[in-house]
Amino acid sequence: MYILGISAFYHDSAAALVHDGRIIAAAQEERFSRIKHDPGYPTQAVDYCLRAAGIDAGKLDYVVFYEKPLQKFDRLLETYLAFAPRGFSSFSQAIPRYLKQKLYLRKALRDRIGAGYRGPLVFTEHHESHAASAFFPSPFEEAAILTVDAVGEWATASIGVGRGERIEILKEMRFPHSVGLLYSAFTYFCGFKVNSGEYKLMGLAPYGEPKYRDLILSKIVQVYEDGSIWLDSSYFNYAVGLTMTSKKFHRLFGQEPRKPESPLTQLHMDLAASIQSVIDEILLRMATCARRLTGCANLCLAGGVALNCVANGKLQRSRLFENIWIQPAAGDAGASVGAALFVWHQLLEKKRKPEKEDSQAGSLLGPDFSSREIAMFLEAGKIPHRRFEREEELLSTVSRLLCEGKIVGWFQDRLEFGPRALGARSILGDPRCGEMQSRMNLKIKYRESFRPFAPAVLEEKAQDYFEIDCPSPYMLLVAPVREDHRRQLRDTEKQLLTDPDLRRRVNLIRSDIPAVTHLDYSARLQTVSAARNRRFHALLTRFCADTGCPVLVNTSFNIRGEPIVCTPADAHHCFLNTEMDALVLGDFLVEKDQLRTVPGKADTEVYKASFTLD
Repeated sequence: MYILGISAFYHDSAAALVHDGRIIAAAQEERFSRIKHDPGYPTQAVDYCLRAAGIDAGKLDYVVFYEKPLQKFDRLLETYLAFAPRGFSSFSQAIPRYLKQKLYLRKALRDRIGAGYRGPLVFTEHHESHAASAFFPSPFEEAAILTVDAVGEWATASIGVGRGERIEILKEMRFPHSVGLLYSAFTYFCGFKVNSGEYKLMGLAPYGEPKYRDLILSKIVQVYEDGSIWLDSSYFNYAVGLTMTSKKFHRLFGQEPRKPESPLTQLHMDLAASIQSVIDEILLRMATCARRLTGCANLCLAGGVALNCVANGKLQRSRLFENIWIQPAAGDAGASVGAALFVWHQLLEKKRKPEKEDSQAGSLLGPDFSSREIAMFLEAGKIPHRRFEREEELLSTVSRLLCEGKIVGWFQDRLEFGPRALGARSILGDPRCGEMQSRMNLKIKYRESFRPFAPAVLEEKAQDYFEIDCPSPYMLLVAPVREDHRRQLRDTEKQLLTDPDLRRRVNLIRSDIPAVTHLDYSARLQTVSAARNRRFHALLTRFCADTGCPVLVNTSFNIRGEPIVCTPADAHHCFLNTEMDALVLGDFLVEKDQLRTVPGKADTEVYKASFTLD
């Protein structure tokens, strides 16, 4: 039985295909359209899922949408009526768009899927989809479930329990009181884009002190024992306006929201640290309530706030639960997986057998490309390259390049589903190089210099470098770097900790893996096992043999403002337009210094045109 799950029309649209309870394929529309966080109907993602299964729409048994549009419309109307006449401009823009796009979604979905599909359309609730995405792929027979995001229909967070093939929502928090919207308000105030810049705010937090924590808790948000919150709406504008924060919010912190690309000040760093501290406490209280309500020793997490790996790391180290599993595509994209699995297990009452690690397949659920397809692309573009017949020779060559300080684009296996590069579409570097972070930020990613990079570490050696006692395969936990790998700052260097120029702070050497060690000695790590990602594990093993270091810098294969690359053409385009030194496409190596000339953007369009997913 084939079940297609769809999330669309808000943020990061996606499609997922489940066959007899197993996730066959899942992908975000942005990876195909090349529009960051593409909110439209996931036409290309749906097409890919069907191709991956070798079927057409007529073979689908169910199509399920990840939320209930009529309930969301009810929330929009009630909110605007409650605040009327404030917010008329927002109302006049949102309602016509919603009427056109979502209120008649049933007909729109049938039109998009095509006449070949004659089966039922199912609509699950938003947080129900998140909860299903968290529990059903997890390795647990029984678990508490915590979902936290901005808002679904009415719910903004939920506590539930999963047992066998059923989930039950026990408690929920409702709009306008929202942890996700609270964090997004500070994201907006600090000059980052809402719904995509929250991870920048998280990355900025270690540069500040939580000086405003008490002010936030006394003026803006009240946190209850169970983790539920009450927000003072007078500080916000998201319910009825086109911005997140109000004049009262701005007066509280003494200035207007930061303009994007303008200098970051210590105020922004301290606000980032302060709201992160508040979020940490809220999630810990919510998790405590979930443990008390369910009595379960395991916890599953989903929703956009579950991507806050700093809070996740603190929750894991609290020992409140014996085991934690976080949906790697925790945002709305992952709800497409949850919606499909909800139909299979909950509605159709099909048995579930948890797998030892999980049934997410390493979240490598997107398109892959054969050696033949890659060779055709390289030859069509007349791109100089070298092919390796033996994997060991390829790994040895790539390890040597990394040891020389080269930056390598790494394209292997199936595309990752979710926001993290996990060694299939990654840019790699040597973490021992003190200048690697600033070099990769400014010359490869073209983004803010303060942004941290993640370490990918051999799972079996993770505890040698980091204070962690569980796997972190999806890069969703922050852990401290071990004391014996830290470097203490000299007195002259300590003075730079308060330097207003972030570039000077970034370049302070904090450990013997400085490129992945944050200012507070933390790291957002990915543990790599041979079972989940064999070739990436083999590369790390070879690099460790050559250097004694089992860690590589792993950042997503894209530049700022673009989605992670999907095809060999996307990867080559990104390679040419950055200062990457080498590109590995499967068994093939392209080196920048071997190119007679480096084509410009116009030339890369010729290469892109020579290769499509078809």
